[in-house]
Amino acid sequence: MAAPVNRNRRRVGDGARTRAVLLTLVLATTAVALIAPLAVIFSEAFVRGFSAYAEALARPDTLHAVGLTIITALVCVPVNVGFGIAAAWAVTKFSFPGRNLLLAVVELPFSISPIVAGVAFLFVFGGQGLFGPFLQAHDIKIIFALPAIILASLFVTAPFVVRELVPLMMAQGRDEEEAAVSLGANGFDVLRLVTLPNVRFALLYGAALCNARVMGEFGAVSVVSGNIRGQTSTLALQIELLYQDSHVVAAFAAATVLAGVALFTLVAKYLIERAERSREERVPARRPGH
Repeated sequence: MAAPVNRNRRRVGDGARTRAVLLTLVLATTAVALIAPLAVIFSEAFVRGFSAYAEALARPDTLHAVGLTIITALVCVPVNVGFGIAAAWAVTKFSFPGRNLLLAVVELPFSISPIVAGVAFLFVFGGQGLFGPFLQAHDIKIIFALPAIILASLFVTAPFVVRELVPLMMAQGRDEEEAAVSLGANGFDVLRLVTLPNVRFALLYGAALCNARVMGEFGAVSVVSGNIRGQTSTLALQIELLYQDSHVVAAFAAATVLAGVALFTLVAKYLIERAERSREERVPARRPGH
């Protein structure tokens, strides 16, 4: 017979002193690691007034960097959303040999330094790389151009949507999809009408994370782009160039754009989670057999 559980036993964190210490540590870490850097970025950007801030953002090389970053995000986010849906659907809704290996390969970019990924692209598409002679013979430029920036960004951000979808789709199981198939629905209809509506909030959050990482990626892009001012510098690279040239206000002004993207992502995360909780509260719990 199992021993009775002592419900009066004090649990970790029940004491007022413990809670106060933990809360103080969390607030202090948040202030030092998050709030203080953001405050410095915005204060330095506006230290000479709004006119100087606007003038710094209007620099031709900065505007080009913003445009290049937006183009990269417009390509990478939809591609990775499509890839994430396909990979998550394959891993969670089907059983096949190598299923776990596929999931491990998808998460590979998280375990590889972006710098290493950039160097790998150089050895594949560079002038002395695997496909270098072929690309040069056909006058196709990838390295130190937009295609390399897009390829590197795609690689770095590939796992974000998958990681948001896979746990949720695994928890949901396959019952609804199998029921739809038994009623005559084809694969595309099952995906569009059954699977995606159930994971739409996770999909939106994954896309927001992917977008934030694309716009802020530095390591891999710095290697494959050549960081040519006004040509292949994304916004993250432009910030470094401006700071190295002692254009401090211009550097912090450009940094506010990326900081704004990060803050927008946090707000989007909060709204998505709140909408998901509201939906779960409105939908009554399913009874067994229904």
